[in-house]
Amino acid sequence: MATKESDAWVAALVEDAVTAPSMHNAQPWKFVFSSGTGVLALYGDPVRTMPVADPDHRGLHLGCGAALFNLRVAAAHRGWTALPELLPHSSDSWHLADVTLRPTGSPETELSSLYPALRRRHTSRSPFSDERIPTAILDGLSAAAHVEGCVLTVPGRWHTETVMELVHDAELFESASSSMREEIASWTRTGRAGDGLSTDGIPAEAFGPRQFGVTAPTRDFDPLHTERNRAEAVFERDPQIALLGTVKDRPVDWLRAGQALEHVLLRATLDGLATSLMSQPLEWPELRSFARDPGSGTGFVHLLLRLGYGPSGFATPRRPVGEVLTLR
Repeated sequence: MATKESDAWVAALVEDAVTAPSMHNAQPWKFVFSSGTGVLALYGDPVRTMPVADPDHRGLHLGCGAALFNLRVAAAHRGWTALPELLPHSSDSWHLADVTLRPTGSPETELSSLYPALRRRHTSRSPFSDERIPTAILDGLSAAAHVEGCVLTVPGRWHTETVMELVHDAELFESASSSMREEIASWTRTGRAGDGLSTDGIPAEAFGPRQFGVTAPTRDFDPLHTERNRAEAVFERDPQIALLGTVKDRPVDWLRAGQALEHVLLRATLDGLATSLMSQPLEWPELRSFARDPGSGTGFVHLLLRLGYGPSGFATPRRPVGEVLTLR
């Protein structure tokens, strides 16, 4: 394959990969392709860290893991296999994966079937209906997480109530922390909806309606009401949630959880579900341990997912491929 063709092909893979979700849409990834070895390396971007909400960079690893899974899907769609080696160099903690690309001659059925969901998946901060999700669909989502070496738990009623109380507690913690509020505000693009200039962060059109009358199941990125034209809406009183976790709590587990997260989200999108992420209680060490179900085998919870039937949400901006990909 000629160099220009190879470069264009890799750029197309990365363009698909970066449709992944990340904490506050920070997009904390960098890719480096070496034409000599044919290896596409994934790095965390230290400039895009969140020292207050994510001091250990767990959230950064989750986002990069989600991008890695998208890369695998995009490669499979094009008849290639993307073989990732996680944390290939212990001396460089920012070097998260090396991906070897090999032609297979035909699309990988399971992974390539997820490709149509890459650009349809968006975080929804709108109300969901009260329609319950069929058990068969939830079982399929749990199976998707299991394939990636993780556990997706659908909590019972008492545990769901506990988790929602933790979300409320996290809101109180956040309101009392000026440093947390300032960090969130730095990734919030109020007053610039549709200006075409922002390529990261949460734009105003993605905030969703202001929540009225119940404990918020999603984070309000405009607590000061700067967006005066936002509508109000009543959200579901009994959110359907799932907890994504692993037995251990190491950087390699975070990368696996990120891949599992995106596998679950893409499968949910194809199943007709709307999805959003609730990380608030997991950003506080005082609350995170209480999120797990003591009756499950999950040792550490990395993300809370809200699932249901409703609007799919708005596409948040993405940085140009030229900003996140280096060709050598």
